[in-house]
Amino acid sequence: MDNLPLLSLTAISPIDGRYSAKTSQLRDIFSEYGLIRYRVMVEVRWLQYLSQHPNIDEVQIFSDSANQLLNSLVDSFSIEQAQRIKEIESTTNHDVKAVEYFIKESISDNAELSAVSEYIHFACTSEDINNLSHALMLKEGRDNIIIPTLTEITDKLAEMAKSFAEVPMLARTHGQTASPTTVGKELANVVYRLRRQLAQISQVPILGKINGAVGNYNAHLSAYPDIDWAHNAQQFIEGLGLSYNPYTTQIEPHDYMAELFDALARSNTILIDFARDIWGYISLGYFKQKTVAGEVGSSTMPHKVNPIDFENAEGNMGIANALFGYLSAKLPISRWQRDLTDSTVLRNMGVGLGYNMIAYASLDKGLGKLELNQARLMDDLDSSWEVLAEPIQTVMRRYGIEKPYEKLKALTRGNSIDQKAIKTFVEGLDIPDQAKADLIAMLPSSYTGNAAQQAKNI
Repeated sequence: MDNLPLLSLTAISPIDGRYSAKTSQLRDIFSEYGLIRYRVMVEVRWLQYLSQHPNIDEVQIFSDSANQLLNSLVDSFSIEQAQRIKEIESTTNHDVKAVEYFIKESISDNAELSAVSEYIHFACTSEDINNLSHALMLKEGRDNIIIPTLTEITDKLAEMAKSFAEVPMLARTHGQTASPTTVGKELANVVYRLRRQLAQISQVPILGKINGAVGNYNAHLSAYPDIDWAHNAQQFIEGLGLSYNPYTTQIEPHDYMAELFDALARSNTILIDFARDIWGYISLGYFKQKTVAGEVGSSTMPHKVNPIDFENAEGNMGIANALFGYLSAKLPISRWQRDLTDSTVLRNMGVGLGYNMIAYASLDKGLGKLELNQARLMDDLDSSWEVLAEPIQTVMRRYGIEKPYEKLKALTRGNSIDQKAIKTFVEGLDIPDQAKADLIAMLPSSYTGNAAQQAKNI
């Protein structure tokens, strides 16, 4: 059988196949093309930086026309140019060297730039270019795609929390009926957790280095011993919008990547927890799902509307976390000053983020289909009068009634309790009349503590 052409339909990975529409934002950043584009950017910016250094007389400040040509390589970088670099790589068998040769080729007709073409990739090891490229990829992906998308989901949950702040809901601990809460408060819990992780994801410093073959500026100092190369490296890296790492071997050690991937994994774990809870609430009938014309819930049971969006989200976040877990465990480890095991692993950063984007899209779609079923919520509360055993025994403690817990346990455990049984029990207590009246007036739906206020405060 002949090899099939690479299409969305024939892609091995669902990221580029079935779910390609949900991950298309990542292509410009985390594809092979994206990596090459960032390499070109770093090489060009390094050459421009050197031209502005007062102690490098051999490279004068570039003219406007020279900078315009260099900037065009970055700003207008195309698929065709990336393909040209791949052609060069087929000869060099070295991907970063191919970028250097491409830039030299691209400026060959400009006498000013050609005269200093050997300052392209000056004093750099390949990892100087690669680590900064990967850092820029992660920064753009995090800041422009992941954080805004996760923030949008969090904000949507916050809106739902406020909308449902006062809607009472029977809570369940260990799967058993427990003190009531509100729908909004349970959503607010998720919002608070996600906001903490968003803050941590945002605050992870994206580090970079440009200090040569083993991190000591050996080549730099051999050519220009009087230049403070560490200071220059810091200025250059911070000029790219990254944070400077002063201590490295040949490679930036990737600790920040582990921090970022771990933070992303924690946010995913929170959303997995949420997706499972919503799945359960749909099963209980607390939420209905809006039907979509033409959709089929089951191939054999016509009545079904399956919670597939939350199931898909759970599955894809699980895959993302498996990848993030490996990346954060592997990347900070390198033999001696470096080995090459990180190179092929780093190419999969976008895979984990791709599964995140698929999960986010599924969650967003699922949330948009939810309809609260308040009648079902009230039915559940109205059949769970036993939950009032907690406030009754607590009030009994206040007024010195002996063995309040044990008396309520005897009344409720394993027994069917209704409003009449609660009223009869309370009326027999030796407590003030107002306390009795307050307990008798209490309903499962009104025994929600400050849940509504907490939800509104989120």
